[in-house]
Amino acid sequence: MTGKRRNPLTQAGHSRLSQEFDELFRVTRPKVVKGIADAAAEGDRSENAEYIYGKKHLREIDKRLQYLSRLLADAQIILVENLRGENVCFGSTVIALDDQGSLKRWTIVGDGEAGTKAGEISCLSPVGKALLGHKVGDYIEIELPNGSIGYEIIGLLFGSKLVAGSTAS
Repeated sequence: MTGKRRNPLTQAGHSRLSQEFDELFRVTRPKVVKGIADAAAEGDRSENAEYIYGKKHLREIDKRLQYLSRLLADAQIILVENLRGENVCFGSTVIALDDQGSLKRWTIVGDGEAGTKAGEISCLSPVGKALLGHKVGDYIEIELPNGSIGYEIIGLLFGSKLVAGSTAS
């Protein structure tokens, strides 16, 4: 028997997702429900665009609420400022050079918080998975759907603290 899989989130990511849940649940959803009720009171629902759109919007909100609820219920909050070591791990920021010499900077975050701002990638993405456990100086090759690409890790940060290598910025 295996234990329930926890969803790692940074403290900032957990806060953003919690705020989004609260906004959707306490403000947006009640507004949409009221709009649907008002539209339904106008009569024929089959040709009432406000009613039809409102129902569709409500389904989308409920789907997002369900997803956020699942993420937050299984959350394991990782405090980035408490990270130690020299290996790439959840919450760390990696600075890497690709094969063409382009500088990349990624912060490895939880699946639900990835993409909320530039440079955040999921720990479950192909790049995120490939980076985990490596050190500054390591060269990794990542298989992507459109081919492979290589990266040399040149820097590692925990929060704003440089742990190894350089920021090359």
